Amino acid sequence: MTSNSFSPSSSFFSTTTEEKGELQQFLRFYLFPDTTVMLPLAQLTEVLTIPLGQIIPVPHMPSWIMGVYNWRGEILWMVDLGQLLGLIPWHQQTMTSSYRAIVLHSGTNDTPLSKIRGQVLGLVVSGVEDIEWCNTQEIQSPPASAVTPSLAPFLRGYWLKPEGNMIVTLDGDAILAALPKP
Repeated sequence: MTSNSFSPSSSFFSTTTEEKGELQQFLRFYLFPDTTVMLPLAQLTEVLTIPLGQIIPVPHMPSWIMGVYNWRGEILWMVDLGQLLGLIPWHQQTMTSSYRAIVLHSGTNDTPLSKIRGQVLGLVVSGVEDIEWCNTQEIQSPPASAVTPSLAPFLRGYWLKPEGNMIVTLDGDAILAALPKP
């Protein structure tokens, strides 16, 4: 397993205040077929590359729950984020030899990982792209007609970059809340 660890508690990743408003770092990633998405970096722990066959299916779960994965000796529930949002399920996309996943947690930069055990989730995505600095005041609510019912509960808004690219901004806590309760 290859992983890239983030250190959300470091001062480099913390939120700063500028004249225009609050700047925050987001991880930009891709969902097949053509959706660019971002989540606050402060809610992410790690980016994983998981070989195929390492996610163990769990019967009688919603189709968007892929199964569980052994992450650092803990059980990590793995979710097909694209399917959860109403896009093409991962298994219907072009096959690769591994999954790309993002480890999402609830809380803030000040919340140590030991305090959030049980509130961590793996999100399988099509690809991880880059880190973006975004003025959170520039995140806009989309018109209701542009939002699908499957995306609406997880949508924080969208950010229109200066060069015109639109990035869907998700609410990590809403994604965590979607997991079925035991």
